[in-house]
Amino acid sequence: MRISPKSSARSSLVLFKGMPYKNLTHFIEALEKAGELVRVKEFVSPHLEITEITDRISKQNGPALLFENTGTGFPVLINAMGSEKRICMALGVDQLDDIGRDIDGILQAFLSPKQRFLDKMRTLPLLRELASWLPKRKKGRGACQEVIMEKPDLTKLPVLTCWPFDGGPFITLPCVHTISPQLAVGSWQSPLHHGTPAPSSRNLGMYRMQVFGPDLTGMHWHLHKGSAHHYLKYKKLGIRMPVSVTLGGDPVYTYVATAPLPENLDEYLLAGFLRKRKVELVKCLTNDLEVPADADFVIEGYVDPAEELILEGPFGDHTGFYSLADYFPRFHVTCVTHRKEAVYPATIVGIPPQEDGWIGKATERIFIKPLKMGVVPELTDMHMPVEGVFHNIVLASIEKTYPRQAEKVMNALWGAGQMMFNKIMVLTDPDVDLTNYLEVARVISGNVNPLNHILFSRGPVDILDHSSTEYASGSKIGIDATRKTGGASRSDPGSDRDVWISRLPEVVAINDSLIRDGIHMLIIAFKKSLPKHARLLANTLIEKELLEQIRFVVLVDEQVDPLDLQTVVWLGANNIDPVRDCFFPEKDGEKICTLFIDATRKNLELDHFRREWPNVIVMDDETIRLVDEKWPSLELGPNIPSPSIRYKPLVSREGPIY
Repeated sequence: MRISPKSSARSSLVLFKGMPYKNLTHFIEALEKAGELVRVKEFVSPHLEITEITDRISKQNGPALLFENTGTGFPVLINAMGSEKRICMALGVDQLDDIGRDIDGILQAFLSPKQRFLDKMRTLPLLRELASWLPKRKKGRGACQEVIMEKPDLTKLPVLTCWPFDGGPFITLPCVHTISPQLAVGSWQSPLHHGTPAPSSRNLGMYRMQVFGPDLTGMHWHLHKGSAHHYLKYKKLGIRMPVSVTLGGDPVYTYVATAPLPENLDEYLLAGFLRKRKVELVKCLTNDLEVPADADFVIEGYVDPAEELILEGPFGDHTGFYSLADYFPRFHVTCVTHRKEAVYPATIVGIPPQEDGWIGKATERIFIKPLKMGVVPELTDMHMPVEGVFHNIVLASIEKTYPRQAEKVMNALWGAGQMMFNKIMVLTDPDVDLTNYLEVARVISGNVNPLNHILFSRGPVDILDHSSTEYASGSKIGIDATRKTGGASRSDPGSDRDVWISRLPEVVAINDSLIRDGIHMLIIAFKKSLPKHARLLANTLIEKELLEQIRFVVLVDEQVDPLDLQTVVWLGANNIDPVRDCFFPEKDGEKICTLFIDATRKNLELDHFRREWPNVIVMDDETIRLVDEKWPSLELGPNIPSPSIRYKPLVSREGPIY
């Protein structure tokens, strides 16, 4: 649907068409027609095997997979949004930036000054268009309720056990519906929720769900998330909390469940905007929540805030590490319904790249315009490298007009919604290609004096951050890599440096290849065996004058190949708490202008680190062997070696804890 120039609020505002899918099967048909899907007819077990196959395919930027023989009555769709083309197909656009431009156009249309009456009148067609995207309650039942399980039993679904030390099978793409209670008791009644207040604001989120039995799961909502806020309100009121979970339907629903929307802004309004058609909702059968009529599965139930929490996890998470077992609310299932010929959607997460990286890319491109308009008007572009697992690394460019503006932007972004979880932020000038990492590194090397152009801060971090000294609380580093006046060029520090460093007994390997690319950075793998060993090594390097002109030194564990830059960046972003692990050695009582970054694992003995350190996620040898044997029958082309083989040296013992 398009707005014609005559009827638009601004003559230049022409909205993209959007593409509402009737259901998940419709999306599958579109993927297959575009050559973006492969059907796997051979039996593949949801226990580990689907994960191992998908991990191989996703890391090769391969197709979506439809596993048709799962040992249950339902096929599994996975990696459906695992490429730029497929995430664009899911959202109905040619390019992700199209959505951001439309959002910008809408905001400009309503927020720009209007001097004349006619200017105001021209917004009316756009208002009508916006109203047409509001979700609508549909009478009767929807396709999602065509089949009602006689007795709800989640074990009949092909729920994946993803990684060897996961606590059990997990539902990985659930759209979790909750509502905030009103303080006054309304007329909303049901046998399960007698006296429950009338519903007010809806929240749609995505929180993994460990299946403990036919009608019981965990509900892993983080303390910063909307559903967790609802839970606390129900707990304060002492009443049960209705919860409904949907799987499938238009893939837009899966995306909007992950979108970082402001609190009390309905995710189904965003879905309507993306689809250019309102979402039709139907009432659930055992509670009064509303869910999309075209969903493939609906899992209805409740959480009792007065009930004892359940130990959930571990789980191989999107950071590439296991998130360790912890206590979360119990979700009791009261009803399961589904479409005829329903398809079970799933995803896996783990060491990047994975499908979730493309979902994050959509968020990056969609929300840059609102960030620019509402928070940082000088923002010109933003990029979140997949190695940063969404929140750990943000690269951004700004139009700078006054001193210290970069620091102002850092603080503004760290205070903007889920950007509060960011740990490493780099700001550049607009002419830098943020997706060219060597170019970004050169700019940092050329424009940054570590003593003067780095900002350290403290604040909230994601609860999955394992490196922070305290749970959900840590530190951040901001690097101002914009051009400065009077900058001095730097020379190559010399060719004998690597020889001298390699003679140090604790040094296992070094990478000084970046220097030849004009990047004054060293990466050193060393054997850590002493308390504060990273600082001792730094002092030795300074005393021996081996770091002339070197501005950054990254220290990694002996098992890490310092030439594998992708792994170094991924591990480094996960393993540092910046205030604790980034430091300047001193010489003659003065700080040296070389920033050391201790990206090693931390433990109690050597680092006084008191939290448990999680293990890197890899597949077990037996599953790798089984998939190797099965591969020729999968019709997925030549065998792809398991990505886990590359990372097994990072794992010293079995289990979720290192």
